[in-house]
Amino acid sequence: MRADALRNLETVLTTGARMLAADPAASIGAIAAEAGVDRRTVYRHFASRDELLAAVYDARLSAVEEAVDRARLREAPVPTALHRYAEGIIEVNRKWPVELTRMRAEPSIQDRRGRMIAEVNAFIARATEEGVFRADVPEGWVYHLLIQLLHLASRQPSSPTEAADLLVGTLLHGVGAA
Repeated sequence: MRADALRNLETVLTTGARMLAADPAASIGAIAAEAGVDRRTVYRHFASRDELLAAVYDARLSAVEEAVDRARLREAPVPTALHRYAEGIIEVNRKWPVELTRMRAEPSIQDRRGRMIAEVNAFIARATEEGVFRADVPEGWVYHLLIQLLHLASRQPSSPTEAADLLVGTLLHGVGAA
């Protein structure tokens, strides 16, 4: 694929993610217009709106997988890995804001998501074993808290690095003044 065609495809996908997050009923024509490409360009890549949705979700998952890999959750020191993970996922959430819940029923999507969740849970277990996270909280508490903090941090107007700083500080030290 030519460089300009790749850029157009990336623009269509990121524009589609943004528009579908704001309006799940956004049409291919509206997405094409917002992306600055002809509707036929979109249809050359995607035969239907469902194919476009699947490609957006696939691109989002690929970006999550890359962020998890870059974080080095298994080997980097816990605070470093946590910050890398948070910063990477905040960037993904901002670039790919759409949450396509209905796509989760797709077996390949379930498998990929399951692997990412397992990686994060293994990291949390390691952090707990190393004494970074408390061991006396209910199972799944840290994971769900992390996910909620990621959603909040992704909506902060600050840079991904600053949002990750806030997330890590909150997760590791809480918000109490004592």
